[in-house]
Amino acid sequence: MTKPRLFTAEAERPVAQPVTVALREIEAASVRISGRVERTPLAPSVSLSRLCGHPVHLKLETRQPIGAFKLRGAMNAVLMLTEDQRRRGLVTASTGNHGRAVAYAARELGLAATICMSALVPANKVEAIRALGAEIRIVGRSQDDAQVEVERLVAEHGLSPIPPFDDRDVVAGQGTIGLELLADLPELACVLIPLSGGGLAAGIAVAVKALRPSARIIGISMERGAAMAAAIAAGRPVPVLEEETLADSLGGGIGLANRVTFALCRDLADEVVLLSEAEIAAGIRHAALVENEIVEGAGAVGIAALLAGKVHPQGPTALIVSGRNIGEAVHRRIVSGAAA
Repeated sequence: MTKPRLFTAEAERPVAQPVTVALREIEAASVRISGRVERTPLAPSVSLSRLCGHPVHLKLETRQPIGAFKLRGAMNAVLMLTEDQRRRGLVTASTGNHGRAVAYAARELGLAATICMSALVPANKVEAIRALGAEIRIVGRSQDDAQVEVERLVAEHGLSPIPPFDDRDVVAGQGTIGLELLADLPELACVLIPLSGGGLAAGIAVAVKALRPSARIIGISMERGAAMAAAIAAGRPVPVLEEETLADSLGGGIGLANRVTFALCRDLADEVVLLSEAEIAAGIRHAALVENEIVEGAGAVGIAALLAGKVHPQGPTALIVSGRNIGEAVHRRIVSGAAA
């Protein structure tokens, strides 16, 4: 496992008692969200298969109505709320895509939603959330700052929180991707998963390891502020500086009192790989010019890891292309070959 660079001293608080997620919860979530989210395609990549010498497939979560996988977990979590909890209104902290997912779920179900984000969230993601009718609050310069506002709104106004990753129902919703992978590619040998707070990686890992234990789970993140990677290396959640990165959706901490995703990622991920900004840019560029897919930085990290030679598949491989929500000007600059 690549050992990440730690940006600040380790926290002294103890790791919270972990909460697990079972395969049956993921299977139940699959039924619950059916018809409300897309069953996304698993598309073969001729170019990446040729590069790796093994079949490589792209799991295109870019096809979700909000352009990102986050809708699965958010929808499952909202549907698990009681009527009273829904009526109070929803609130969450987000680096962009989760907020858009909560806003979309709220609109579909006729609920109010407040989305708290830091000043680091790209403007295109903020505006997309506003267009869905949610109330926007910009707080501080980190997801941790935004989370403080969430906790205030819950305490003072009784809003119902929908956590971005460290939540059993959210993880179960994201894990439905793992069920689809194995249904479409039963011989799956390796999954490359964007790694941030760990909801996506944890959910997929639970499903895949339960049904195909031999498959390798590889988390992919960026060198700039990879909080889950730092936590796994340290053996506990630690504070990490949130920095600007092309993979902005992978930013933010995992919570020093993390109860769900840290233990699952620590125990089920076989490897964690970190990428430079130039490598992420190359992944975005390849997606556009070779795969004909518009992909944001976080969604391109699996492609980037293969192009950089940091992962060497030994059998049929799936890359989770987690989102497409990249600003048009940024995408144009990267595809044109400008420096990352």
